[in-house]
Amino acid sequence: MDKIVRIDMGAKGGPKITTEPVGEYAGLGGRATTSLIINKEVHPLCHPLGAENKLVIAPGMLSGSTGAMTGRLSVGCKSPLTGTIKESNAGGQAAQVLARIGYAAIILEGKPEGDDLYKIIVNKDGVKVEVDNSLKLLDNYPTVAKLREQYGDKVAYMSIGSAGERLLLGSSIACTDPELRPTRHCGRGGVGAVMGSKKVKAIILDDAGMKHRAPKDPEKYRDANRKFVEGLRKHPVTGEGLPAYGTNVLTNVLNEAGGYPTYNFKTGVFPTGAKLSGEALAELEIKRGGTATHGCHRGCVIQCSGIYNDKDGHYLTKQPEYETVWAHGGNCGIDDLDTVAKLDFMDDNIGLDTIEMGATIGVAMDAGLIEFGDKEGAIRLMEEVGKGTPLGRILGCGAGITGKVFGVEKVPVVKNQAIPAYDPRPIQGIGVTYATTTMGADHTAGYAIATNILKVGGDVDPLKTEGQVELSRNLQIATAAIDSTGMCLFIAFAIMDQPETFQALLDMLNAFYGTELTADGVVDLGKKVLSAERDFNKRAGFSKEDDRLPRFFYTDPIAPHNQVFSMKDEELDEVFNW
Repeated sequence: MDKIVRIDMGAKGGPKITTEPVGEYAGLGGRATTSLIINKEVHPLCHPLGAENKLVIAPGMLSGSTGAMTGRLSVGCKSPLTGTIKESNAGGQAAQVLARIGYAAIILEGKPEGDDLYKIIVNKDGVKVEVDNSLKLLDNYPTVAKLREQYGDKVAYMSIGSAGERLLLGSSIACTDPELRPTRHCGRGGVGAVMGSKKVKAIILDDAGMKHRAPKDPEKYRDANRKFVEGLRKHPVTGEGLPAYGTNVLTNVLNEAGGYPTYNFKTGVFPTGAKLSGEALAELEIKRGGTATHGCHRGCVIQCSGIYNDKDGHYLTKQPEYETVWAHGGNCGIDDLDTVAKLDFMDDNIGLDTIEMGATIGVAMDAGLIEFGDKEGAIRLMEEVGKGTPLGRILGCGAGITGKVFGVEKVPVVKNQAIPAYDPRPIQGIGVTYATTTMGADHTAGYAIATNILKVGGDVDPLKTEGQVELSRNLQIATAAIDSTGMCLFIAFAIMDQPETFQALLDMLNAFYGTELTADGVVDLGKKVLSAERDFNKRAGFSKEDDRLPRFFYTDPIAPHNQVFSMKDEELDEVFNW
């Protein structure tokens, strides 16, 4: 990955392509690359959908190699949803292919005039930008089907659905999985709208004629990768729970812990939650001829996804993840897996963040648009978004805007981004992360659930305030580093519990780059990324007063623990105290 390609979509005479050496970003990848470029090159006060914003697409440090779990792709920009810096990442094949072609980043700049829609083709011969108005307002599945007719089945596709074209703030960017289905999404923060503002509908990535990226020391890399995989396979979460039941193994766990937000965060237990559980989901998938174990990209050894078929045995969607099952399920009082799977397909097809849309429908239910538990009504609301009606545009811009339009008092957002599937009142550590992360409410930014609930990497009591700041701080630092490697975040379960597996990860990085990275170096990388992101946000007008949860989390106890969020503001202000 020795070069960066810039595409000025607003250049006179049409898009202009410039290729340059990777320069100061050499040896970096993923979130480090996207956030450092956005921090340096994007004016923090720009309009996120204007010409000054940029969309940076970057594979991870180890993407394109033979290493396991290295298929995460990062997309960065100023978020139109939150107004903060944004990095959103996804699995699928795109990162591996882009890295093998040799690009450390694609940077989309400027904003074209006129109504033409573009596609970008990237292969060993370079980069081309072509007008393709036949793709206008197609959703992701038909977009990929149409592109496959021209570019075939041995490439990777990135695309936006109609939501991205309509510049909806909840829109995502889809990446195709090994079966070329647009099921893996850079979902959060409205990154699809930024791609849509550049009038880019799709990116075709073709690595024909290219080999895997070669490590500096191939033998040491193979040995380290072998030890790394062994560690993942022997850990109970990455070797047993996730492969058998997917991320939705958490439904019963969180419901039993009283931290499962239900009816738009009114209670912490969903009485019929077992109907949505990972165990029930896996059983149904296998019964219908799908699969409960599937990798989102080649080289995945955890295999936490699956294939969900309808009652007639036909493909409907990939296995809905825990946050999706919660968002469209328990949060909305819906306990039917077929409805959740249908809504998951609609999100992927229209090009929407499942967390944002499930939270939005929950807010709409609180507003009285439909009743909690109304399965058909939830599907109708999603259809409004797909049609681009005035109501659909409101809903497609997220929970915060929907709450304002319909006068809902208690809207679960931080920096206008919807809070995910873990209530911060009975799980104080995740509340610290929600409040302080650089990108609005985001569980992945510092996954305190690991230690608060799953007891991975130690045991910090979720109901108490002690230890939560340090926990969230350390997890946010580690996550920023992992997001830069191209590794799936789920490797954290094993590396938090197994020193030898963490050492294997360091050995992989060192064998690949010929470096001598230590644990301290990983911490330094995470801090460097977070500092750049916080610097951007400060210049964009954000302050410590924005690092807070909505007031109702401090005032409204939640059953069954009858707990409120108890962290003091002064404690939250200490998270980034380095």
